[in-house]
Amino acid sequence: MKKVLVPTDFSDNSKHALRIAAGIASRFGATLEILHANTAIAYAPPLPEYSGAVQYNLDEYYEQATTELFNLKNELMADPAFVNLSVETRIEEGFLHSAINRVADEDGVDLVVMGTKGANGAVEFLVGSNTEKVIRSCHCPVLAIPVTAPDSFEPKKVVLASTLQINQLGAFKNVAAWQTVYPFEVQVLYMNNPAGFDSNEEIEQATSNFAEKAGVQNVSTHVSNNTFNEEASILQFAKENQNDLIVMATHQRQGFSHLVFGSLTEDTVNHSDKPVLAVPIK
Repeated sequence: MKKVLVPTDFSDNSKHALRIAAGIASRFGATLEILHANTAIAYAPPLPEYSGAVQYNLDEYYEQATTELFNLKNELMADPAFVNLSVETRIEEGFLHSAINRVADEDGVDLVVMGTKGANGAVEFLVGSNTEKVIRSCHCPVLAIPVTAPDSFEPKKVVLASTLQINQLGAFKNVAAWQTVYPFEVQVLYMNNPAGFDSNEEIEQATSNFAEKAGVQNVSTHVSNNTFNEEASILQFAKENQNDLIVMATHQRQGFSHLVFGSLTEDTVNHSDKPVLAVPIK
């Protein structure tokens, strides 16, 4: 991992995610890039007759945003834990998820870390959260940090929810990369038998094969008996086993496919009180 991107709107929630992102970047020896997106401009209609006033307000806005980013960077650098951390800052315009995806592509980002408050009910169905929009379209893994997550990110026990189908190998490889700096235990949770295994022994063997190919260590296999609500099963498992992190591969469904089939990963992110790492299936 060489670059970690964290968006900020200067809220307490985003500052919480920033410190976690800084800790991860520091552990991996990666550069931390702090992004602020001027999302208001994406909704502002063009009004040429008021261009002078708009320009004045924008100048004032960017001056304030630049100052806020400068202060955030200085606060991090003042912390002995981040004294050797390389920090970059950037301001973009437009919708947040679009700005994040654009910067992630342009700057070769390996991980996006986002603070999230989730989404529920009509908001979840009609609009969704910024985090799930990024998960749906970003080329790299996204780590969603809920407001309830501890300030210190030190995962000791991780649950990897998996279908154990061939497209899941990337998630296993991603977990293996994290284990190089966080030597956590991995509990693979297999659900609803999508791969059509005939016995628990076959499931355990498939897990072992994936782990061996990917280089994942300290792995155990678990089978969910909840065939009706996969999201609830994952969250309940993580709670009962005191997991510090949930890892899931995501198909990044778009348009009609997303409307019809939805996304288990995005639903889990919206309702989890634990960090969730979404790894895109490639």
